[in-house]
Amino acid sequence: METPVEIDFLGGKPPEPILQSIEAHIAALEKRFGRIIACRVAVEAPSGRHRTGGLHQVRIHLVLPDGKTVDVDHVANNDERLADASFAVNDAFKRARRRLQDGVRRMRGKVKTHEPEPLATVASIDPSGDFGFLQTPDGREIYFHRNSVLNEAFTSLKVGTRVAFFEEAGDKGPQASTVKIAGKHGLR
Repeated sequence: METPVEIDFLGGKPPEPILQSIEAHIAALEKRFGRIIACRVAVEAPSGRHRTGGLHQVRIHLVLPDGKTVDVDHVANNDERLADASFAVNDAFKRARRRLQDGVRRMRGKVKTHEPEPLATVASIDPSGDFGFLQTPDGREIYFHRNSVLNEAFTSLKVGTRVAFFEEAGDKGPQASTVKIAGKHGLR
């Protein structure tokens, strides 16, 4: 670390075991991530305030290269376990470690990406009203049955309706096992 670690205790003298625990957590973060430039930890002892009375609050500010920071300062005001200073410190450093891990993954480009649901257009609906075909943007036709349409929306489908679907291999070729109207129920 390029600058000395700052540890502040607000509302009382720091108990030695808590101070040692904080120092051990900081050393573990440094050992694991190694690129921490500065660290500031503030521990607030319980106060008589109504919303946070009896609970410890731990705030951690880490400075990383390229001006990036990791801040842990949100305190769950209703978690009674935070009345124990050791628990509060361990919880805050666990959250800091997780945020550092997430930051390292982003810097390395190892962030999970979610494939968007494939979209298609209803190409035809059989006059019997039991099945139809979807037209994908690449020109393929995908069979679907009325039971694969979510929210009992089969009767709402018309030729040209945009839908999202999940494709699987059927007995006679590709078929949509799940179909939902685009723009409804969270899909846009």
